[in-house]
Amino acid sequence: MKRPVIIGITGGSGSGKSTISRAIFEKFDDECIATIEMDSYYKDQSQLTFEERVKTNYDHPDAFDTDLLIEHIEALSNGQAINKPIYDFEIHNRKKETILVQPRDIIIVEGILVLEDEKLRNLMDIKIFVDTDPDVRFIRRLVRDIKERGRTVQSVIDQYLNVVRPMHMQFTEPTKRYADLIIPEGGHNKVAIDVITANIKHILQN
Repeated sequence: MKRPVIIGITGGSGSGKSTISRAIFEKFDDECIATIEMDSYYKDQSQLTFEERVKTNYDHPDAFDTDLLIEHIEALSNGQAINKPIYDFEIHNRKKETILVQPRDIIIVEGILVLEDEKLRNLMDIKIFVDTDPDVRFIRRLVRDIKERGRTVQSVIDQYLNVVRPMHMQFTEPTKRYADLIIPEGGHNKVAIDVITANIKHILQN
């Protein structure tokens, strides 16, 4: 099995990373592409109480089990299947269940800090930064966290002002300089998606 094409997609929370990932995914047969979400690799926090887990800074690099993520990407690159963790955002902890991911020709790695760690970054063949206005990102995050993660409006606002925004400026925004491609307007940028798709096909053919 030849080494897969590994694509890193990053950007701020609510920037449209997942939309870009889905758009790329839909351009290929699902038998040749897999997606790894960095959010799945938040550290196991079973040793903490729920109240302590709530206080975790989930936008800091230390919140992620990056070593496990790197191990899994390397395993997929070597033709080995992995058991991807499942993170439950309502209980702020990993589930006991995992998802079996088979090796594929294309691996998308998506998350706010996929370009922050040098070793992880160096595994990527194509590095993408999704650049979206902060107000748009905040509104998207507000809607998502209330609808999907059982959050209150005030808790989302407090977390954004006290944690998300400063962590974005400190850790995520600086990784823009490592990107091969910066995409404005997120998943609505059809031209960028077509360029990425063409590049992937070219790499696969060679």
